[in-house]
Amino acid sequence: MREPAAVWDAIRNVFLNFDWIFIPEAILLFLLVYFVFKTLYENNAKQLIPVYLVLLLGMGAIALFSEHVDMLVYYLFILLLSAFFLLLFSVEIKRSIYNAGKHGAHHAQSPTKTTVAGARAEEYVTGIVKAVQNLSKNNIGALIVLSNGNLPRDVIDSGVTLNAKISNQLIEGIFIPKAPLHDGAMIILGDKIQAAGCFLPLTQREFPKDYGTRHRAGIGVTEVADVSTIIVSEETGIVSVVKRGEITRYVDSESLKRFLRDYYWKEFNAEAKKA
Repeated sequence: MREPAAVWDAIRNVFLNFDWIFIPEAILLFLLVYFVFKTLYENNAKQLIPVYLVLLLGMGAIALFSEHVDMLVYYLFILLLSAFFLLLFSVEIKRSIYNAGKHGAHHAQSPTKTTVAGARAEEYVTGIVKAVQNLSKNNIGALIVLSNGNLPRDVIDSGVTLNAKISNQLIEGIFIPKAPLHDGAMIILGDKIQAAGCFLPLTQREFPKDYGTRHRAGIGVTEVADVSTIIVSEETGIVSVVKRGEITRYVDSESLKRFLRDYYWKEFNAEAKKA
């Protein structure tokens, strides 16, 4: 193990023997670490950020004080550790790149094509909002998942496959108390009600006692998949929306419309080019 004086000399020599190659190396390492932090933060894995940071700093300390670990080994450790954490969210990273590409293509679409896709989206938004409003007024509980086609297969299979056109009558009918599918979640994928009566994973985080099973499921599924949910409380009629594990309560009709339009903009942006 190196003596403190030797460690200080090593640090000082870095500045005394400064090489311009250090600048691009430092920038690339900083960008890599930043990208890992950003990926963990945006995918509801904030609890992994301290783990990543501790491993980086811990190995850095070992590289400073150990005679058997040099900086080259430390750089390699950073690369391998970062690659490991990024591989955990490889699907989410690919989806982000794909969505970014669709966002860039949005500006190249003609007004007519964009209007066609927008009109379709607005039809579905109106139907869902109307159903949620009626369910809320009558204190009928509901849980709707806005899927991107990436839900685990076992979640879809836990319910009844419908593949039905979206309508406020169908949504309300499914959640009527004592209806066969009312206790489970409804899965909406684009312009279809894909399935209903589905069982979702529950969040393991602590929430107030008035967050029942429906709320815990609505939060939990957004922690394991890139989906959003709409929840109507059976006790109070309060409408909530959840995205990336973060719940927003007391959502009014205008806020719900914006929430849904954001979802449908992503869904139909690519289709607008074919309209």
